[in-house]
Amino acid sequence: MQNDLSNKIEEILSRGVAEVIDRKNLKKRLLSGERLRIKLGIDPTSPNLHIGRAVTLLKMKDLQDLGHQIVLLVGDFTGVIGDASDKESERPMLDEEVVKNNLATYFEQAGKILDLEKVEKHFNSEWLSKLGYVEIGEQADQFSLAEFIARENIKKRLDKGTRISLRELLYPLMQGYDSVAVKADLELGGTDQRFNLLAGRELQKHYGQQAQDILMVNLIEGTDGRKMSSSWGNTVNLLDVPSDMFGKIMSIPDELIIKYFIHCTRVPMQEVGKMEEEMKAGNLNPRDAKLSLAEEIVKLYHSETEAEKSKEYFVKTISNKETPEEVKEVRVDKEEIKLVEFLVLAGLATSNGDARRKIEQGGVEINGQKENDWQKVLTKADDAAVIKVGKFGFAKIKF
Repeated sequence: MQNDLSNKIEEILSRGVAEVIDRKNLKKRLLSGERLRIKLGIDPTSPNLHIGRAVTLLKMKDLQDLGHQIVLLVGDFTGVIGDASDKESERPMLDEEVVKNNLATYFEQAGKILDLEKVEKHFNSEWLSKLGYVEIGEQADQFSLAEFIARENIKKRLDKGTRISLRELLYPLMQGYDSVAVKADLELGGTDQRFNLLAGRELQKHYGQQAQDILMVNLIEGTDGRKMSSSWGNTVNLLDVPSDMFGKIMSIPDELIIKYFIHCTRVPMQEVGKMEEEMKAGNLNPRDAKLSLAEEIVKLYHSETEAEKSKEYFVKTISNKETPEEVKEVRVDKEEIKLVEFLVLAGLATSNGDARRKIEQGGVEINGQKENDWQKVLTKADDAAVIKVGKFGFAKIKF
């Protein structure tokens, strides 16, 4: 039994992990049977959590399954201020109303992975909004300016002459104080959070608490090979419908397949290693490995049934270029409608401008024929026409 626990802990400390501070101490505490308070903070910078952010949530689930107390913190206060950790330019302060709208379903989305009934949930405005200059000055005194500007992205900005606001210096203090407020034993985060995570250790020492251990996971790339980021639109979101989620995974570069298996699924590492060897030897087509990956991810966030349906949908519509059997029907209650307006009505474009771009770029088909005229008007003569946008978007017009 103890050997089984040791193996589980070893995988938690190694799978998709970039660095652990202090590894020896953390492993000892995890093996001891002590129930640790494990913290993860997420700032609501967009309405959607994506699978890049879910790498830490999956790690939290592993620890929750071992009986530890998960403390999930949504940064409604820090989200307004803005974290500069992964930015090469100043992140603007967000409007409080925008932050409020963004975080509306964060806990619900996290519940796709965690057992929310057992999760301790917080908004960090609970304590940060009550701090005054005396407390902030006391916290700031624990760090030097040299420590802040030594951070890689801050140094780059200084070298370029890019503006760095004093506000950005305060963010690590806030994240660090979060750890004090919830008495964290372990905090999880990405490698870009290293300075902020260490700030938690320093502030806990200052306030007479035991310094939290830290587990940093690797950052993953998005569908275009760049770091997964909502601002770049290269994300696979937890709220994506199954067919979209499946299609996005199928569009990732082949070199990311194994990385996604490691970080975004819980397929046993032995199987992942075997798959990697077979691809290197040319015995496994990357497309087949990607189909398995997409199935696993859709199954994780939706269901096995939805994963199977999404695979069938993808093979038919993309590989075999067939029109899916179940195309959503969109009713139009007038004699005619502009094509751009219909795409927005059908949810195939976000705005008339977006629809026009998609048409002009050759991404729209009507009954299998490419349509390049963004001014086209659909009439009753087009009743029951199937309109396709991109690889995955279908709608049937019904007058």
